Amino acid sequence: MKVYRELAGSLPEFNKAVVTIGTFDGVHQGHQQILAQMRSEAARIGGETVIITFHPHPRKIVSSVPGDVKLLNTLNEKITLLEKAGIDHLVVIPFDHQFANQTAEAYVKDFLFTYFKPAIVIIGYDHRFGKGRAGDYHLLEQYGKDLGFKVKEITEEILNEVVVSSTRIREALLNQDIAVANHFLGYPYFFEGIVVEGNQLGRTLGFPTANLHISSEEKLIPGNGVYAVKINCGQDLLLGMMNIGVRPTVDGKKRVIEVNIFDFNEDIYGKNLLISIVGFLRGEVKFSGLEALKAQLNEDRNKAILLLQ
Repeated sequence: MKVYRELAGSLPEFNKAVVTIGTFDGVHQGHQQILAQMRSEAARIGGETVIITFHPHPRKIVSSVPGDVKLLNTLNEKITLLEKAGIDHLVVIPFDHQFANQTAEAYVKDFLFTYFKPAIVIIGYDHRFGKGRAGDYHLLEQYGKDLGFKVKEITEEILNEVVVSSTRIREALLNQDIAVANHFLGYPYFFEGIVVEGNQLGRTLGFPTANLHISSEEKLIPGNGVYAVKINCGQDLLLGMMNIGVRPTVDGKKRVIEVNIFDFNEDIYGKNLLISIVGFLRGEVKFSGLEALKAQLNEDRNKAILLLQ
């Protein structure tokens, strides 16, 4: 998949482009149906699939409280998932107020047609674009007749599935319901973090942990609790358990993410870990002391190993 991050001078002449436009956050099961529709249309006409997406997320620009926008994927994660889905081209439009304020007519003629020369545009019946969200499916169809492209509809059923899936995934992750989130995603929810110095308490308990710093402020972090996880560390796929929370037994105040990697004793400070969440083990609990915590961690480890196998 080829990725383009600006319009001027970087885009090729696409061959019979089958275009769709969207944020595709999560690239989940609902989105996969749209991607399958794109691939099918492109195969039918001997064309190429082109996804137009936006960065930053449009809600961060138009929302009055942009910090509240939490995403299932960072841009790099989304690129990886769309590539796996077999898309030919991804165009990442830098989204700003100027782009948001162009008229619907300019959006179709000066942006969509000028840069993409689409053969087919696939959008939802409720898709809105241009200043004041004035453009819709019917306006696009009108321009399509004049400019020589067809407009095909993503059905209400699939669109509802996309919206429901995104909402259910976010709610499930915040409520520690990993089974539901992973079901709707079609893959284990994952995030990346850099290993930073912690307070070394886990080591004294016999459960050394890698404390993670998540660089993306937009990335949605699941609710507090203990999880069974798989860890990509370079070429190695490792198993472990992860705690998200404030560690109430040791009077923690700050929310931390710490991963105990099973049967592992290497120095990985400064390394980037990719964490895939396989299952939920338990909520965050305040124990009577460190011995009770240690006993529970042994139980957690045994449960995690069963889940991960």
